[in-house]
Amino acid sequence: MTDASASPPRHSAIEDAAGFVTGLTLVALSLHLLASAGLTTGQTAGAALLISYAFDGSFALVFFVINIPFYLVAIAQMGWTFTLKTILAVALLSGLMVVLPPLVPFGDGLNPAVAGIVAGVLSGVGLLVLFRHGASLGGIGIVGLWLQDRIGLQAGWFQLAVDAVIFAAALMLLDGPLALYSLAGAAVMNILVALNHRKDRYIAR
Repeated sequence: MTDASASPPRHSAIEDAAGFVTGLTLVALSLHLLASAGLTTGQTAGAALLISYAFDGSFALVFFVINIPFYLVAIAQMGWTFTLKTILAVALLSGLMVVLPPLVPFGDGLNPAVAGIVAGVLSGVGLLVLFRHGASLGGIGIVGLWLQDRIGLQAGWFQLAVDAVIFAAALMLLDGPLALYSLAGAAVMNILVALNHRKDRYIAR
């Protein structure tokens, strides 16, 4: 029987590195899938996708820039270690979104409904891996993790509420079906996070 009073084991540096690579690869594939299908998602990544669609800009650059203000919140509320890991994760994800599309092209026949659901699963699992190795992808994720630690509000449910605002904006930029497929994928992602990111069930950190 496990001693509940014992300090939980910490991840090693190698485990953290493997977690970063795994989580970031899954999230990058998810965002590439969404962008290829003309879809979006919630949180900061969704806002960056919408801005890149509206102004025909680079997702990688927009995503990196709009995360900068949230780093101040992270430093104050989550500490330097978490913040530096998050900055690294955001920078690496931005880099992956530059190099990944030409290496893994998706054809014009991509089904947007399937793309939305699969992207939701990929990003949900990827975010869980990053969370469990002490990082996030910035933005709303930082606020969600802080609220979960401080008042016990599940990060996934908070992010789902914020996503509702982002998708209201998406309805003005995307065709109706594409907005609905995007919303379905975001719901899958947030439900996965809400059901699995719980400190009482996961002891390593």
